[in-house]
Amino acid sequence: MVKPAAYRQAVGFVMAEFELSQRRSCQAIGFARSSWRYRSQRKEPTELVERLRALATKRPRWGYRMLYLVLRREGVKVNHKRVYRLYRQEQLMVRTKKRKRLTSRTRVALPAATGPNQRWSMDFVSDVTRSGRRFRTFAVVDDFTRESLALVTDTSIGGARVARVLDELIAVRGAPELIVCDNGPEFTGKALDGWAYRQGVKLHFIRPGRPTENAFIESFNGKLRNECLSEAWFLDLEDARRIIEAWRIDYNENRPHSSLAGMTPKEYADANRGLTSKAA
Repeated sequence: MVKPAAYRQAVGFVMAEFELSQRRSCQAIGFARSSWRYRSQRKEPTELVERLRALATKRPRWGYRMLYLVLRREGVKVNHKRVYRLYRQEQLMVRTKKRKRLTSRTRVALPAATGPNQRWSMDFVSDVTRSGRRFRTFAVVDDFTRESLALVTDTSIGGARVARVLDELIAVRGAPELIVCDNGPEFTGKALDGWAYRQGVKLHFIRPGRPTENAFIESFNGKLRNECLSEAWFLDLEDARRIIEAWRIDYNENRPHSSLAGMTPKEYADANRGLTSKAA
């Protein structure tokens, strides 16, 4: 189906190229003169555009779908198609790099978590301060609620430190049944192996070179990198700790999650608090 804009363009071309009147040009194209003369009376949604700009400025790494969810949570009655049109019109698009397409690989699928605190995932993310000092952030997430349980930042985090952080989480939430992790030395060493035996927690190690088998933490790491680490300029280690922890709280309490029907991880956890888990 040809859009009216294309007809208008064609009529304009005929008028300019063949020096015909508007009436004869419309007749030649088969386009009604009333449609040619029509101009939309719809007012521009100024308030919506301004709010969309403000959200995109505050959350520069969020796409239009996330911004749409926030608008709906604020009570704005608008559909995603209109948000997308305004998002493109205002040139608020997030710049992304195209990734190389990889060959398909066999995945080892774990049963889906059926309640909070049933299965956790953990991993490390690294970055540097302004002076070039490298630091690591130890991340733990709940696979069911998508909550960020811990983001511990330091220059060196070994297996014993990992065990202490997990002990602190268990003291508050109770022990999970399973923790998914990669084959890093912090996770395969004696310190964490002994801890898992004492706590009665099973460690599930993904296959080397298969990060997609730890998909929940990999997805979370991408958001952490995209929305926090890549956006911030860390003055020193303490500044990094403060900014990363503030982002963790904001992620849990304010960031709508597409896989949780637009709820935040905290809202989803509260809504499913009664589901059975090992901690219960």
